[in-house]
Amino acid sequence: MTIFAIILLILLGLLLLLLEFTVIPGVTVAGIGGLALLGGAVYMSFVHYGTLPGFITLAFVLIAAPLLIFRFFRSKTGKVMVLDTLVDGKIENINSEKITPGDTGITLGRLAPSGKVKVNGEVVEAQSTGS
Repeated sequence: MTIFAIILLILLGLLLLLLEFTVIPGVTVAGIGGLALLGGAVYMSFVHYGTLPGFITLAFVLIAAPLLIFRFFRSKTGKVMVLDTLVDGKIENINSEKITPGDTGITLGRLAPSGKVKVNGEVVEAQSTGS
């Protein structure tokens, strides 16, 4: 019965850690609970079965937890859950003959802290200096 409890604690601990890394953002009860369950399984194996089985359980937990998480994120299901888009920025080409530093313009919307500005007939993206 004790071996079943140890295996159950390990499986539940790994499940909670996987849940922590995939569904619940930040450090939450699931992550702390998962670590506690894994620690409890290792403790139980040391207490009930001795040193060698305890170290075998510890080694299994230390290898299985990172391996499970690594393999999950490499799987098709893991790749669906992870944002994998490339964020590209674009730079506007400003006509330097029409707009020079020091020119004044009119905002076309709210400038907080950046927005569209019309300067010398050209609409450009500008940023406020805060004054």
